[in-house]
Amino acid sequence: ADGDGVLGLAASRWLSTPATPGARLDLRGIFPPLTTPFTGLAEVDYSRLEENMHRYATVPFRGFVVQGSSGECPYLTPQERLAVVSRVRQAVPRDKLLLAGSGCESTQGTIAMTVGMAEAGADAALVVTPCYYRGAMTSAALTHHYSQVADASPIPVVLYSVPANTGLELPLEAVLTLSQHPNIVGLKDSGGDITRLGLIVHKTRTEEFQVLVGSAGFLMAGYAIGACGGVCALANVLGAPLCQLEHLCQEGRWQEAQALQLRLIEPNAAVTRKFGIPGLKQAMEWFGYHGGPCRAPLRPLSEAQLEELRRDFRINGWL
Repeated sequence: ADGDGVLGLAASRWLSTPATPGARLDLRGIFPPLTTPFTGLAEVDYSRLEENMHRYATVPFRGFVVQGSSGECPYLTPQERLAVVSRVRQAVPRDKLLLAGSGCESTQGTIAMTVGMAEAGADAALVVTPCYYRGAMTSAALTHHYSQVADASPIPVVLYSVPANTGLELPLEAVLTLSQHPNIVGLKDSGGDITRLGLIVHKTRTEEFQVLVGSAGFLMAGYAIGACGGVCALANVLGAPLCQLEHLCQEGRWQEAQALQLRLIEPNAAVTRKFGIPGLKQAMEWFGYHGGPCRAPLRPLSEAQLEELRRDFRINGWL
């Protein structure tokens, strides 16, 4: 759902006045990509969302990602996507950054959604690669798409490459070209190719371009090659340990960091590629957060899956 009709009027006000970026947004730190709680009738449960935000206030996160992959954003209407961003903005202090997933399939729809997210209180837009017409999404097409979005966006843009969900990796060539755009401040890369990440850090070092690791499974490796932070699904569950891992890496305490990183690999895999958002939401329940059901067609875990998920946390000392 591009939301072109819903948001088109808002966007038209911005299209003729490109963004004039001010101070570079500082993305250093850990960001949980928030899940979206639903009621038993599959409506967005805003009160439970706010309760989760109050609990997260005790964790030293840099900020939050709203409407990323973990937020089931493809299953939300444009109005719901904006309302969730607005409610989260109201619930968190201004010094916490809010990155809002505004990617849609069309460039026009993405611009409209990005403007809407800015008006709802987002500090930056996290823009996933369009992928439905995957074969046509060449480096040139994606560079043009992101340039148009960044030109029109009233807030800074963060590129988002998540091949596990889109079947498409944002090409290195496109990343390097886009890193020179004054309103594109960084990249969230969930692909897990640490060589690629290192090369991006190396090749963009004169551009003030910031690289965010997209998974807790290779967070330490990311810090070792110069990433500035992480957007990690596991932070919804184990936020404090992930912030501790960041702290250890920043202080160069690599042995302690390694010991902690190794204990996070299996729980991270369990709540991402193994059991996905149903697994992530179930683990949240064990740690005192509201996870709850997913929207269909995502299904709850079976008893066997539940036991395996519990084991992945237990054998690493988290449960």
